[in-house]
Amino acid sequence: MFLRGSLEEASNAVRMIGDHQLQQQVGRVPNPHTFTHGTSAQRARCFDVGFDTGNIGLCDTFLAERL
Repeated sequence: MFLRGSLEEASNAVRMIGDHQLQQQVGRVPNPHTFTHGTSAQRARCFDVGFDTGNIGLCDTFLAERL
């Protein structure tokens, strides 16, 4: 069973570690062409879809036309 606190921690971590935020933290202007792990919003969407459905294949970022 997944504990609510664990879910909140995981969800918060996903939202705090987007490529745009990491680039800003080191004083750079976010450049989407250099993103390797997606924005926080994209990562959060994939996390939520995977968690809600239990189907990780629904967020295949290699095959997705839109993230």
